[in-house]
This record gives sequence, structure tokens and C-alpha cells, in this order.
Amino acid sequence: MLSPEEKYLLSHCTPQGEALRWIERQTHIRTNYPQMLSGPVQGRLLTMIVQMTGARSILEIGCFTGYSSVCMAYGMPQGEGHIDSLEINDELEPLIREGWERAGVSHRISLHLGDARKTLLALALEGRQYDLVYMDANKREYCQYYELFFPLVRGGGIILADDILWDGKLYSDPIPQDAQTQGISRFNDMVSSDPRVEVVLLPLRDGLGIIRKK
Repeated sequence: MLSPEEKYLLSHCTPQGEALRWIERQTHIRTNYPQMLSGPVQGRLLTMIVQMTGARSILEIGCFTGYSSVCMAYGMPQGEGHIDSLEINDELEPLIREGWERAGVSHRISLHLGDARKTLLALALEGRQYDLVYMDANKREYCQYYELFFPLVRGGGIILADDILWDGKLYSDPIPQDAQTQGISRFNDMVSSDPRVEVVLLPLRDGLGIIRKK
């Protein structure tokens, strides 16, 4: 059930297309945690950030059912740009690939299945460089991901970190001691004190961190 705020936001944002509506429906039907989906408001923001930054090379850590990667692909000019999308759950591959096909973006995205940390090491060895990184994966490992992909981000590049408020747990007193909350807390502390970046945190859904590499 949508809150009045969510209904208002949806009614005043550019609507999602049929392919994204299909991915959203299938995510609710075929997965156990559909709330992990980025959704139409955040998805539209991802599209606009790609458009505004002119990102052509994108790294996604945590594909889930492919919704966010479609949104970012839509933000790139026709015929330009590529996304490397990382996902640990290989059972989602058929849904991911069908959604990308329906959206007409499958040729612009490479799916890398497996442990993101190992994939990031492999991408580094290949000399990959990225204009934009979108991270929405295992919260316990955000700090490790950051350290691994940071050298791959170009100067002036953008890093987007999802769920950085974690349902309000990050500013509760005391902060819960579970591994995911503590992982995000360490990450927020790390980037806010990193002199190599500029950071702003937005209270969108479970929080979105926008980090610019100097």
C-alpha cells in the first residue's frame, strides 16, 4: 500500500514505460523481496542523473531484477555507452535478461554473475574506467566495494550508494548492532571523511548517497 506522499510523487513524475512496468510486476510475482526494487521515482532519478552527467561507462553493483540498469541505460544517448552490471544471485538471470530484451537495452549491458568483490578485481585487471557507479548490494560489504572500485572511477565521476539511511536505523539512538546496519554506518563514516570526494545524502526511500570523486 502506497503512502499519500508516494502516491503524490508518482502522480507528478514522468511515468515509467511498459518494459519497466513489466519488470516491476514480475519482481512482485517472482521474487521474495520485491521491496528491493528501485521503483519508478528513484528509477526516473537514475535516468536523469545519467543524462545530466553524460555518463557513458557505468558500473552497477547489485542488479537484482534489472530495473535500475534499464533506467540508467535509458539515460544514455542512443547507440552510446555501456553498463557492467554485477549480481550474485544467478537464479534471477532469466528475469533480468527478459526485462532487458523488452526494454531494448540488452546489447548495452553486460551481466557479471558471482561475488562482486571478485568481479571488481577482474574488471580492475582489465583496466576498466567508469563515469558513474551505482551501488545497491550487500550492505555489509559497502566499504569493501568502495575500496575496490574507487580507482576505477574517473576524476569528476559520480558514485551513487543506495539505502544509506536503512529505514532510519542510521540515526536511531542507539544504532542497531546488526551487520547490515553497522556496514552502512561504517560506509557513511568512511565517505564523509574521505578528502578525495564530496558527498551529499538524500532522504529518498531508504536514503541515497551522491558522491563525487574530485
